[in-house]
Amino acid sequence: MKAIVLAGGYATRLWPITKERPKMFLPMGETTVIDRIFAGLEADERISEVFVSTNECFETDFREYLAESRFEKPTLSIEGTTREDEKLGVVGALAELVDREEVDEDTLIVAGDNVISFDLSDFLDTFEANGEPTLAAYDVESREQAKSYGLVDLEGDRVTAFQEKPDDPKSTLVSIACYAFPAATLDRLDEYLEAGNNPDEPGWFIQWLHEDQPVYAYTFDEAWFDIGTAESYLEALEWQMNGESYVADDAIVENTELGTNAHILGNAVLQNATVDHSVIFGSARVEDSDIDHSIIDHEAEVRSVNLDGALIGEYTQLNAE
Repeated sequence: MKAIVLAGGYATRLWPITKERPKMFLPMGETTVIDRIFAGLEADERISEVFVSTNECFETDFREYLAESRFEKPTLSIEGTTREDEKLGVVGALAELVDREEVDEDTLIVAGDNVISFDLSDFLDTFEANGEPTLAAYDVESREQAKSYGLVDLEGDRVTAFQEKPDDPKSTLVSIACYAFPAATLDRLDEYLEAGNNPDEPGWFIQWLHEDQPVYAYTFDEAWFDIGTAESYLEALEWQMNGESYVADDAIVENTELGTNAHILGNAVLQNATVDHSVIFGSARVEDSDIDHSIIDHEAEVRSVNLDGALIGEYTQLNAE
């Protein structure tokens, strides 16, 4: 069985933090967002190879990251785009990758920016038991939030209706970006695209597919985070760290109060500050400031400024004095 990790997005909602780095590399304690996915795939012996689908803009970042990582299965597969308006759409990129890499086995497809509470091996167990396309589904418990995803109706664990990004959702059970397809289903990606269907979100493909063949769902509880905004990233951090703060060994923290979910990375310097629900990247400096629900990037300097809900790009200098 093969796996494809989707990592081709440009994460514009997290700019400037993700303007020069893939959002999948955002830190979570000693690991990163994508490490959780890689670890699950590395541990499952059914997965023989992992294709990491990214764009030309982040190709070098991923090559360097994978070369230094402990993971052996991932290999890069490059989508030929360098900016958002060139993207092929997820379904278009998937079809291109399947052709480029000659994928002809059952395949797990998962978004690299997913932070999930379930074990990918459990998901694959369900897929193998069904022998049909299978998706992972989660109750977001918010009809407003459900508008942004594919809405799933079930009878048992079989999908009876699927509606991508509905304007008026009737429930809150949504499909997350985690799918398993039999080898034969991969051939249908081209069939779907050649018929002029939407090449963007995979949910459109699922909506089309389930009307023609059985599709099943693996439902799970506890937690799921789609790392697309600073808010979702900070929430995922709080879940993984159980609300505890993280301070790298080489960070300098003096006369500073760390509240819930403060994430302080290597060589950061904090003096006379308070930090709550925030991430301070490596070599950043914060002095005489209160930082709440904010992200301060590499080598930024913040002095005598109170921030709430801010994204501060690398090398930025903020000084109220």
